[in-house]
Amino acid sequence: MNTRNVLAALIGLFFVFAPWLLGFTDEAGLVRTSVFLGAVQFITSILAFGKYGWNTWQNWISFISGVAFIIFPFAFTLGWGITVIYIFLGFATVLLNFYNMNAEKAS
Repeated sequence: MNTRNVLAALIGLFFVFAPWLLGFTDEAGLVRTSVFLGAVQFITSILAFGKYGWNTWQNWISFISGVAFIIFPFAFTLGWGITVIYIFLGFATVLLNFYNMNAEKAS
């Protein structure tokens, strides 16, 4: 469980720094959105340590941020490579948090 939260937090941290790592800092809206959603995912994933089940708001917020990152490249004009990265990592976030919420006990 904590491993999944750490992975989701690291993905969120990547999204915080993605504008500089992937080189799309020229559009302020892209940068702000990626940094904000990445920070939300990072913080809620850290807060979700040791929590599982469908009633954990931390996992839900991180799950929703993953969905937002799947939609992100379609809302903004991004290159093919960046689009694939955002969709893949957004989908990974969704799966990690779904698995956490569907867990019956801490693992």
